[in-house]
Amino acid sequence: MQFNNPRMKKSNPTIKAQILRSVFYLLLLLGVCAIPFALAKRSFEGRTTSATSSTQTQRTLTFADRIAYQQAIEDVYWRYRIWAKERPDSKPPLDAVMTRAQIEKKVQDYLRDSQALEHYWRRPITSEQLQAEMDRMAQHTKQPEMLRELFQALGDDPFVIAECLARPVLAERLLKELNDEDGVKPTTVAWLTQPLKSRVTRAETQAPVTMAATSVNYTLPAIISPSGVCIDDTWTATSTTNAPTARQLHTAVWTGSEMIVWGGGASSTYFNTGGRYNPGTDSWTATSSTNAPTGRVEHTAIWTGTEMIVWGGSNGGGNPLNTGGRYNPATDSWTATNTINAPVARFYHTAIWTGGEMIVWGGNPNGNSLNTGGRYDPSMDSWTATSTANAPLARDRHVAVWTGGEMIVWGGSNNVCCLLNTGARYAPSTDSWIATSTANAPTARTYLTAIWTGSEMIVWGGFADPPPTWLNTGGR
Repeated sequence: MQFNNPRMKKSNPTIKAQILRSVFYLLLLLGVCAIPFALAKRSFEGRTTSATSSTQTQRTLTFADRIAYQQAIEDVYWRYRIWAKERPDSKPPLDAVMTRAQIEKKVQDYLRDSQALEHYWRRPITSEQLQAEMDRMAQHTKQPEMLRELFQALGDDPFVIAECLARPVLAERLLKELNDEDGVKPTTVAWLTQPLKSRVTRAETQAPVTMAATSVNYTLPAIISPSGVCIDDTWTATSTTNAPTARQLHTAVWTGSEMIVWGGGASSTYFNTGGRYNPGTDSWTATSSTNAPTGRVEHTAIWTGTEMIVWGGSNGGGNPLNTGGRYNPATDSWTATNTINAPVARFYHTAIWTGGEMIVWGGNPNGNSLNTGGRYDPSMDSWTATSTANAPLARDRHVAVWTGGEMIVWGGSNNVCCLLNTGARYAPSTDSWIATSTANAPTARTYLTAIWTGSEMIVWGGFADPPPTWLNTGGR
């Protein structure tokens, strides 16, 4: 049996209407309350957009970032390094010749240089200076293909290129300008405010690991095209900015990415300084003088693939030397060559690189020509004398080339008798000599030049007597 409640039936429509009205009012209230929040959000976003467009964003390269980019730069240079085909070992990867600590030091050095300049000037290197340095590199490069690879290794990012390629070069150059307070150029550093002496002390006590830099609108400069700009049989001057002091009777070697010049003299000064010229960036970097050999002239220098070895020469007053040093451009460091069993001190000698040894021969110890020499093994830091059996007549100011299996010496002067047009081939594998033919040989001479083509030695020019005659003849 069902019971009906007439009061419940009557009240149902009323209750439903009240519920609907309540929901409507609630939604209306929420909508009204949301309007101020929406307007505030819109206003805030508008202000944020406006501020962003007028404020420069910041990018910070951490120390780790800079090390990674320096690694990329060194990788490019290492690919260009010459590795003598005569070497028995294959060219190793970069990390076999340069440690992470050495790469870190390069980064620390240029950050300290930048910090020293900032302390001295009371302002940092500007973005305009860094852009100008990038532009200079691109416009004056003598090795555009290498510079292009350097840019690519840094992601073609002008900000990274400015910070990690341009900054080190620029900072070192500006510091050199400030090296001598009396030599400061007012037009270059018109805002100087404190003595230069304090810059090194203050910089050395601080090792910055981060350098924030405003990400200004750097522009990636266009690198000159070899086919479009460089013309065969033409000269282009090398930069003189930060170049070594003027000198003569110095040496130079080519590494594949840099030319290293060292030693030499001017007037009565004998230099133990030098510089590395990078044709890719058309810039000079001074070689370290820490542990460098004594200043000298008339010495020799060869490139091994990783080091430049200098040896012998004279340090003034005709004093001959039998000392030398191995210079590593990757670490900017010197290691002395052993003097135990080293050849007699001399100058006007020759030196060649076999791929595993440096062979020095001939020369003059101060009035007496020599027919002795030595083979230096840098891996063992040891000397082995060359045989004198069947060796050519003693001489100095001669020439020597390496054929891949033999050293050929030719020409020069013997202090006792005469100028020479004789020579010999020395085989280090058997420590033996074989005389070169004199049939159709060029006129006897000294101060000549010679190169190896791959199959022939070509000699040219020099000085002959009597009477004193400068020569424009040669022979193959």
